[in-house]
Amino acid sequence: MDRIPILRMGKFLLVTIQIDLYDRLATNLETDLVQMVSKTGARGVLIDISALSIVDSFMGRILGNIGSMSKIMDAETVVVGMQPAVAITLIELGLELKGVHTALNVEKGMELLTTKIGSYEDEELEEDEISPE
Repeated sequence: MDRIPILRMGKFLLVTIQIDLYDRLATNLETDLVQMVSKTGARGVLIDISALSIVDSFMGRILGNIGSMSKIMDAETVVVGMQPAVAITLIELGLELKGVHTALNVEKGMELLTTKIGSYEDEELEEDEISPE
């Protein structure tokens, strides 16, 4: 498998990682996701890692990079389904997933994205109403 499928759901992109990622596949995922955010104008990215039992430092950095790049492109990133062992490993490695929000499962992750995107759109509407034309 050379690519992880990326599904578009309205304003969001959904990625469900079902296999352990090797370095090239993780790098391809990073590139593909950033291109899809740009191409679709997605406002949110949800990454489900519930099937992963191990996340090494490289994969942790990839998740952080996806979050940072998505944020620059005006999209929020939420990682869901993190196993306790994975969370412990990330902490022990000292990896901070800057720009990445976390949620327990896909449903809660979608709620979080909807809330975050909705609050940004509300702020934009308020700014438009205030600014003179």
